[in-house]
Amino acid sequence: MADIMRVNMSDLSVKKEPLAAKYAKFVGRALTDAIIFNEVPPKSDPLGAQNKLVFAPGLFGGTTAPNGGRISVGAKSPLTGGLKESNAGGQVAHALAKLGLAAVVIEGKAADPAARYVLDIDGAGNGSLMRADELAGLQTYETAAKMREFKGDAKVALVTIGPAGELGAKAAGIAFSDPKEYQNRWAGRGGLGAVMGSKGLKGIAVAATGAGLEHADKDAFIAAVRKFSTALKEHPVTGQGLPTYGTNVLANIINEAGGYPTRNFSDGRFAGVENVSGETMREITVARGGDVKHGCHTGCVIQCSRYYVDKDGKYVTKGVEYEGAWALGADCGIDDMDGIAALDRKCSDLGLDTIEMGATLGVYMEAGKLAWGDWKGALAALDGIVTGSADGKVLRDGAEATGKAFGVTRIPTVKHQAMPAYDPRPIQGIGVTYATSTQGADHTAGYSITSNVLGVGGTVDPLKPEGQAALSQGLQIATGMLDSFGLCIFVAFAVLDNPAAFEAIYEMASAHTGDTWTADDLMMLGKQALTMERLYNEAAGFTAADDRMPSFMLTEKLPPHDAVFTVSDADLDSVFDFVPETAKAMGISKPV
Repeated sequence: MADIMRVNMSDLSVKKEPLAAKYAKFVGRALTDAIIFNEVPPKSDPLGAQNKLVFAPGLFGGTTAPNGGRISVGAKSPLTGGLKESNAGGQVAHALAKLGLAAVVIEGKAADPAARYVLDIDGAGNGSLMRADELAGLQTYETAAKMREFKGDAKVALVTIGPAGELGAKAAGIAFSDPKEYQNRWAGRGGLGAVMGSKGLKGIAVAATGAGLEHADKDAFIAAVRKFSTALKEHPVTGQGLPTYGTNVLANIINEAGGYPTRNFSDGRFAGVENVSGETMREITVARGGDVKHGCHTGCVIQCSRYYVDKDGKYVTKGVEYEGAWALGADCGIDDMDGIAALDRKCSDLGLDTIEMGATLGVYMEAGKLAWGDWKGALAALDGIVTGSADGKVLRDGAEATGKAFGVTRIPTVKHQAMPAYDPRPIQGIGVTYATSTQGADHTAGYSITSNVLGVGGTVDPLKPEGQAALSQGLQIATGMLDSFGLCIFVAFAVLDNPAAFEAIYEMASAHTGDTWTADDLMMLGKQALTMERLYNEAAGFTAADDRMPSFMLTEKLPPHDAVFTVSDADLDSVFDFVPETAKAMGISKPV
């Protein structure tokens, strides 16, 4: 991958240029970070012309590396105000990489705020903008269907936003097409759909016809691929649990651990968990003839994705992920699987992040605006976001905005972003990640559930503060690397338990690029990504006060363990102690 495509929405030009030397060593998340760090002023308006939206496949995009087809999307976030990387599956990363594109950078802002454009990237890797005002206001799946009509029989991978992104909703995400052309894989977090909408861009069509990339040492690459694939298939989580029950296999596990946030983080266990668990979802889907095992992108060997269907066997939505099933389920007191699936589909249609919106609805219910468990009322509330109801105009900006507007004191956010499906009081390591991550409250940034709950990569007592900062730091660095390589974070289960899996990553990288990659090089890439994010956020105005839990987490005891968050401020402040040294080695001190 040697080129960057720059799409200027202000003058409607599309240009390809060689990857600049200062970006040459970066890929995926590290590349989106580097472009935002170097080109977007930290104090700029996230929905203004100065912000840029960057799409970048990882190092393994366009190859057969197992689970290596994820894409990073970067921008200054309208939700957190910091440098944001949101990550998704789907087919776009492979399609871009096979066309020789290291990144697509969306710049400027359409002069006419009513205009809608589609970026078409052809089989030669060249791009053009076409005006498509008829797509204005269309929902996600409708938009994708219209774009496929534009392309006729051409094989394409699609990127789209829904009406929420066009309205500038801070909870708006970006959708990517999966291998069966459903528009159901999401870069959901941080409001990046609003950034795309602010520029007048409704969709991107990428020709999915490029050839697989060549390797510096094909035989060595194939050998490393086999080694990595074997490790993933042999691990009990990636080889058994996730393929059988999907990501929602965690529902009963986290509920039993007492860390399953229920009714806006007021309890750690949900009485209705069995009704919304991965096991039950599988039973329902099998009984209705749905698909219960496939990959969200080509080359996935874990295959934790599935399709949820209605009683007539008709597709409703992707198999509801653990986070979505919790957010639209237990956090709102909802234990009806069909109701949760309807809410998940509604979020997809409107173009909204299920985690942020589930947490938002939980806060809304806490305020007495809806009854706990009222999923039909929740559907109507979500519709209000795009119809312009008074409450909808509040809900669209997320849990914190909603809590403040309606006088709720228990608001589960860090850096303005809603917490996902693990309460940090009985699972202290994930609390360190929530508090300190550059991304806002984000479980994927440093998934301590591995050692805190699942016993993967060792064991750290989830109820005690000792060892949590070091655990989160190591996982955040490793995740920065995985995101840069385009690897699904679920490969970490095998990597943490099996040294051969970790070796296979740098062996694949070396064989693919012809450069020598080592274990230290992998970790350095992760540190570099985090360092750029951290320095950018500091320049945007973030301080140590932003790396803290909301105050109720420190005082309000969570049943059943009656736990509060006890990791010290000093430990939280130690998580990014590597930044000064890494920044010095990189020759950087502050962003543009």
